[in-house]
Amino acid sequence: MPSFGKSIGTAGMVVLGGLSLSACATTKYVDEQIAGVNSRISALEAKVQQVDATAQSANSAAQAAGASAQQANQRIDQLTSRVDSIEQQLAAKRPRN
Repeated sequence: MPSFGKSIGTAGMVVLGGLSLSACATTKYVDEQIAGVNSRISALEAKVQQVDATAQSANSAAQAAGASAQQANQRIDQLTSRVDSIEQQLAAKRPRN
């Protein structure tokens, strides 16, 4: 039995040693991984800036459309009072026979 316990202990040490060695990363590997992540971040930042510019443009267009709609409503209000006045004048006249 003592040889079985010794074998398990030796196998455990080998496994732990292998895992500890495989967990070490070289500086070059880490730099390569960081460079990849940085390039993805840069691409994402560019897309965000593009979306932001598009959103600002859409907001400007919406504000211009709102101003045009407000002017159109003011004109309609002016015309409505004129039409009401003309209708009252026509209603007051006697019909021609």
